[in-house]
Amino acid sequence: MELAWISLSAALAISIPALATSWAQSRIGPAVAASLAEKPELSTTAILLLAIPETVVILGFVVAILIMFRAAA
Repeated sequence: MELAWISLSAALAISIPALATSWAQSRIGPAVAASLAEKPELSTTAILLLAIPETVVILGFVVAILIMFRAAA
């Protein structure tokens, strides 16, 4: 039973940030497209705005790996 809880917590550590990131990028994408249509020189800022939420998923993945390694020890 303990393995099930550990697996569930690792899955939630990835899935919740992934859902939050997808929601954030669904809001950022149209705004970036509209701003690039008016000012193409903002492309670097647009790339950064799309990349920052992805770091949340990467951190969630790291936490899930740490949970799994901690459970194995």
